[in-house]
Amino acid sequence: MNKIVVLTGAGISQESGLDTFRDANGIWAKYNMEEVCTLEGFKKNPEKLHEFYNQLRSNLPKYLPNAAHIALAKLEQAVLKKEIEAELVLITQNIDDLHERAGSRFLYHMHGELYKIRCTTCDRRMEWHKSCFPYTSCPYCHAVTLRPDIVWFGEMPYYMQEIGRALSDCNLFVAIGTSGVVYPAAGFVNEVQGRAKTIELNLEHSMGTSNFDESWQGSATELVPEFVNYLLNAYQK
Repeated sequence: MNKIVVLTGAGISQESGLDTFRDANGIWAKYNMEEVCTLEGFKKNPEKLHEFYNQLRSNLPKYLPNAAHIALAKLEQAVLKKEIEAELVLITQNIDDLHERAGSRFLYHMHGELYKIRCTTCDRRMEWHKSCFPYTSCPYCHAVTLRPDIVWFGEMPYYMQEIGRALSDCNLFVAIGTSGVVYPAAGFVNEVQGRAKTIELNLEHSMGTSNFDESWQGSATELVPEFVNYLLNAYQK
């Protein structure tokens, strides 16, 4: 059985209009990372941090899934319908919901989700599409200790055990639109080297390009549909 692991990064959503974090005109060029993406920043100025995520959350509906998101959803459907001899694990570093809106149903958001909130008192994670403020209480335990359900710098990403199992027996690893500098995701390719074929799909060479067997350069909206069609043909029953 062909076992495919796909990792997506900010580059796949950039073509839908979303800012990346690390580009010259990206989010970190406009905001202080320590203020809006660390636990220390949250403790120091929760109002500013909540304002940042409230704005991201309210703006998200205007961005639409692009051809790359749709192609990966198409690949998932082919797997679920057993149209191809393959299994698929989709992992994203992105906190947006564009994969879901494109039709993907099974994926790991290793850095959390913009449309979720977490209570640090009862540790419940819940869907959250409205604004949140320092005085907003938890719907379950009523504590005033809500925070965005986002993995900040210095925190452990979600689903690392599940991701580790997927990496341990995959024979194809594909990274799409990743910078190659954010760990632990940047190290996934090293975990499968010598056992799985590794391919990078990116607008340009990343910091980790040399670790991949193949590197395809171009826009995600062109490369990903082309690559998915290649897989559908290669793995068809």
